[in-house]
Amino acid sequence: MGGEHARITALLGPTNTGKTHFAIERMLSYPTGVIGLPLRLLAREVYDKIVGLRGPNAVALITGEERIVPPRPRFWVCTVEAMPVTGEHDFLAVDEIQLCADPERGHVFTDRLLHARGRLETIFMGAETMRSTIAQLVPRAQFVKRERFSHLTYAGSKKISRMPARSAIVGFSVENVYAIAELIRRQKGGCAVVMGALSPRTRNAQVELYQNGDVDYLVATDAIGMGLNLDLHHVAFSATSKFDGRRMRPLNPQELGQIAGRAGRYQRDGSFGVTGEAAPLHEEVVEAITEHRFEPIRKLEWRNPELDYRTPAHLIASLEARPDNLLLARAREADDLGALKALAAMPELAPRTTSRADTKLLWDVCRIPDFRGISHAEHASLLAKIFTDLHGLGRIPDDWFARQIKRIDRTDGDIDTLSKRLAYIRTWTYVAQRKGWLDDESHWRGATRAVEDRLSDALHGALTQRFVDRRTSALLRRLKQKESLVADVNDKGEVAIDGHVVGRLEGFRFRQADTSDAGEAKTLRSAAVAALGPQFSLLSDRFYNAPDTELDFTEQGGLMWGEHAVGKLVKGSEALKPQVQAFVDDEAGAEVAEKVTRRLQHFIDRKIAALFEPLMNVQNDEALTGLARGFGFQLIEALGVIPREQVAQDVKALDQDARGALRKHGVRFGQFTIFMPLLLKPAPTRLRLVLWSLAQGLQEFPESPPPGLVTIPAPQGMPEGYAPMSGYRSAGSRAIRIDMLERLADQLRGQDSRGGFEATADMLSITGMTLEQFADLMGGLGYKAEKGERAKVKPVDAVVPEAEAAAAPEGDVPVMDAAEAQPEGGIIDQPTPDTPADDISPEAEALPDAGEAPVAETPAEPLPEEPVAETPAEELAPGTAPDAEIAGPEMEVFYTFTWGGNRGGRRNDQQGNRPKGQGKGKPRGKGGPKGKGGPRRDEGAKTFQSRPPRKEKQIDPDNPFAQALMGLKKE
Repeated sequence: MGGEHARITALLGPTNTGKTHFAIERMLSYPTGVIGLPLRLLAREVYDKIVGLRGPNAVALITGEERIVPPRPRFWVCTVEAMPVTGEHDFLAVDEIQLCADPERGHVFTDRLLHARGRLETIFMGAETMRSTIAQLVPRAQFVKRERFSHLTYAGSKKISRMPARSAIVGFSVENVYAIAELIRRQKGGCAVVMGALSPRTRNAQVELYQNGDVDYLVATDAIGMGLNLDLHHVAFSATSKFDGRRMRPLNPQELGQIAGRAGRYQRDGSFGVTGEAAPLHEEVVEAITEHRFEPIRKLEWRNPELDYRTPAHLIASLEARPDNLLLARAREADDLGALKALAAMPELAPRTTSRADTKLLWDVCRIPDFRGISHAEHASLLAKIFTDLHGLGRIPDDWFARQIKRIDRTDGDIDTLSKRLAYIRTWTYVAQRKGWLDDESHWRGATRAVEDRLSDALHGALTQRFVDRRTSALLRRLKQKESLVADVNDKGEVAIDGHVVGRLEGFRFRQADTSDAGEAKTLRSAAVAALGPQFSLLSDRFYNAPDTELDFTEQGGLMWGEHAVGKLVKGSEALKPQVQAFVDDEAGAEVAEKVTRRLQHFIDRKIAALFEPLMNVQNDEALTGLARGFGFQLIEALGVIPREQVAQDVKALDQDARGALRKHGVRFGQFTIFMPLLLKPAPTRLRLVLWSLAQGLQEFPESPPPGLVTIPAPQGMPEGYAPMSGYRSAGSRAIRIDMLERLADQLRGQDSRGGFEATADMLSITGMTLEQFADLMGGLGYKAEKGERAKVKPVDAVVPEAEAAAAPEGDVPVMDAAEAQPEGGIIDQPTPDTPADDISPEAEALPDAGEAPVAETPAEPLPEEPVAETPAEELAPGTAPDAEIAGPEMEVFYTFTWGGNRGGRRNDQQGNRPKGQGKGKPRGKGGPKGKGGPRRDEGAKTFQSRPPRKEKQIDPDNPFAQALMGLKKE
């Protein structure tokens, strides 16, 4: 892939020769480069190092479970499996190239050795044992040998009780590692634990526990053999055999030397030996390790890179192809190939793998590693589910993926439980990294990473608690020595000092963990507060620069930053100018408290300015003068909602010019309420109730009604003035939203309230009520409701099929009863004037969308089914009416409403509920005479039929039921 004259270098030598460091320096000397590393732990370590040198925007990190790619990265740090090998980079390097002989992963390293090249330079780093093989496979390669900076000596066998400080004890199973760690805790006070199964976050936390001197011993698996730069003086093997996934086998001298070489750092010499039940090493093995002379690697693991995706069978055959070079040996069946064979044998998947694209997708799914390690059958079942979803839906369903993560997202349990969950989340982290498998890849990558971090922290805590018996002693020792302490706060708010959790940080207040000893608690708090000083300062800076979207207020006046309370609102000089009180510990200092207070005040001031912008415009309008300006300030003091009866005289004093000036700011002069429709939206309403509660000095703030409801139960036990502040007006047993009440008022003005009228479908639709509920509402508004019954009129064409009824002319709309008049959900979308007829015409002001569509709280009643008599009279059971005439007419309930003169609204202890603009005495509708004119035709109550009769339709001669009805009509 590289140019013909590109340089290829094999940089070979033992551990502690600076090979990786040299490769990083070479890469950074080029405009672009990529380096492949054997472990994601090492990849993360190198990534962090380069980020420190070149900044995060210049470096990308790609592993199977992590992907950090800025817009235009120059350098790529990857695991060997994940590294891009397109040949587009000036520099390319592969570390630990001797892993070409590894039975499990060797074929990947061999492929990189044969095919991966940089345009200008390529470096392979590894052991000297690869020299002859590289020379034959890569003839152009130049060899550079590096010598170890320090010497290794063999120290023989030592008991754990006599193990020198700064030692690592190596085991080759989880059980062995835990047993040794328990023993060291009892004899030496504690140790750190490092295993390959740990996440980078847990591994780094454990290494830091050792590196900073809290413990002097490290218990690890052979994971420390690659990439970990530790301050080790001595390495002791507790065993010299390991299980390689198939069988127990002894470690070869090369593998022992790789691990032992971690002893000694740079130019300081190190030693190695054995401990426990491990037998002393043979002399020739010791000599090979100390002299760095090992048997050359003669065979490299290989798997065919040229894959045939025609069918799964062709793909399997291509993966099992044999190499044509004697230096290459066909790799043993890996987990991904085993999974491919299992899925290819499933009959239900056969119809889904008929094309090259299908087979390639199947192979991509089979390459999901079996981190869980439960069983091959269960892993294959999971892969089949993922493939079926990707093939059928084009993606993995979010709800299913979320459930898998949720089951794992728990931090309780012991070390084994947490370790298993970490293994499980690695599977989903890997899946989230695949491009195009999930709808919102960035979200799920962050979600899985967050779960892994939480589990990693929990596992680190569990390991420390179990294997380090010095929870508080380290803190006390460092305090006595007057050493500075640094606090670390994780994403759950837990405060840890040198790895010891001492409490939680809730906003800017420290909550100390419970402890049984009072003296210890006092010491811990003083240590925590001293260590949290810089943390409080950093946190206050982050809070001050946080966007307003991260802050919110509660309905009780609390101020929140995320899930933490950081302050509260207190009464200010004006309702629209509340003050804030920050929740900050005294130990944080006055500067932090002042910064938090200032940020909270900015937040609430901007929130009020945004949600109450119409009121702010009234306040700042210099063009408003005289009575209009005075009325505007009354509206501001009332937070945009004033019952009309409270300002009736002031409204009367306003001339049309003054009203027009206020209307330009959105003020509506309604029949019952003066208000601003924009302030009836849910967000302003919620804030208005908080500001009003503060101004009233209430101890407990009433909550706002659920958004979108046209009517709610009349508030009971609420402070006076709550209803208008919440955007409602009580009438009867319920309260109606004030903008909808004005729409209803417009309907009522068109009725003869003196002679009597019935509720129209529009009235019921506006309120979303049944007829009985509407009657109660009208009573609360000052009307009298007279209930009656009458025969329900059935038109002759009632039996016309529904299709014909639907085709009726638009003007021929039947009158509905109470249940029919209520629309589903009570959704209304029709403009209504906000003022009585003498204030403004309906066309002048149409109500805009007030937030959410109003939804009636009362559900619509189902329509009664009309009985259809088809059974002959002689077949009816005794006592059954043979026809409608004998059974009697169907009855319906109706109400006639007249103005009741209830000026005081005594039903609800309200004042001034009589509709305004209708003069003294009984109100008149638009149909009645005004001023001079003739006498009324009928001063008594009027009776209205449910609807005008329809034109008779031609009877269908083929419809026997219609003919029967016609016969009954003639009789």
